[in-house]
Amino acid sequence: MTIHEASERYNIPLEILREYESWGLCGAVKQVMGSWQYDDTDLERLSLIMTLHDAGFESPEIETYMRLLLEQEGTESQRLKILNQKRDHMLDEIHFREKQLARLDYLRYHIRRQQDVHKG
Repeated sequence: MTIHEASERYNIPLEILREYESWGLCGAVKQVMGSWQYDDTDLERLSLIMTLHDAGFESPEIETYMRLLLEQEGTESQRLKILNQKRDHMLDEIHFREKQLARLDYLRYHIRRQQDVHKG
């Protein structure tokens, strides 16, 4: 499957496919008649890349993770550490947003109370 077919079929932006190719991680990808051909292994890796993108990983983080994945043996703890760090960071962001929402809710409550006093 070509880069354009993979992009269309799996709804993967061309930029991500090109970035994947630039990392040199697609060893199974063959160039045939001037176009890249993706096999099932490449598509599985691209699916993981999309999952990491959707989870908030930046391109350099994804590249690091994917390089570790390709090394396979002995990298599980490193990959788990990367995932745990991202998870902890996301939880910190969620808690920060929850505090922001609580402040907004307080301000909304305060305004509604003032409105009720003026109506009464």
